[in-house]
Amino acid sequence: MVQCFQAMSAHPVTPLVRVPWNEPGIIGKVLDGGAWGVICPMVNTSAEAKALVSACLYPPAGKRSNGPIRAAAYGEAGAYQSSANEQVLIVPMIETQEAADNIDAILDIPGISGIYIGPSDLGLSLGWRPTLDREEPEIFPIYEKLVQATGKRGQFAGIHNATGIYAARMIAMGFRLVTIANDSGLMARAAREQIAITRKNAGDVAT
Repeated sequence: MVQCFQAMSAHPVTPLVRVPWNEPGIIGKVLDGGAWGVICPMVNTSAEAKALVSACLYPPAGKRSNGPIRAAAYGEAGAYQSSANEQVLIVPMIETQEAADNIDAILDIPGISGIYIGPSDLGLSLGWRPTLDREEPEIFPIYEKLVQATGKRGQFAGIHNATGIYAARMIAMGFRLVTIANDSGLMARAAREQIAITRKNAGDVAT
């Protein structure tokens, strides 16, 4: 993670980390390592959202312990502790019907910056197969509800996508954070495409 942050530091981007679970120890560790935002899976209730906020913020707003060795420029005296609570992004993942039903209560927890939808897990909770770029008619009213709930509070809605085409559709719907596939998936997709092109153009020799 820190090596990724070091590479990112040469560019005007905000380092975000998707932690494995809503657990204070790992959340504090990624923040101390230099993350400026935490994306947390399976936040389904206001109580779980409150616990996430508490793990991300210093007292009195939360219970994050002090020790930002890398985040505070490797221990140099500075303003990190006094500004972190206002600057750290706190992003619960909305991945179940329960979370969608509780969206207003989740977003009303002070400190929540926005949400990030996991379409595969959300689909599983609705009895569908896990996949990205969903096309079930029932999914779009859910997306619209989540976008509207964040928008009226000045928060943002994010969603993970398989393709740029679908990501553009989501931006048009009102999403303001879109991610596309992953590194291994993109490499595999590009390899399959080029192999298919080779076989198509080489004819019988390539079969």
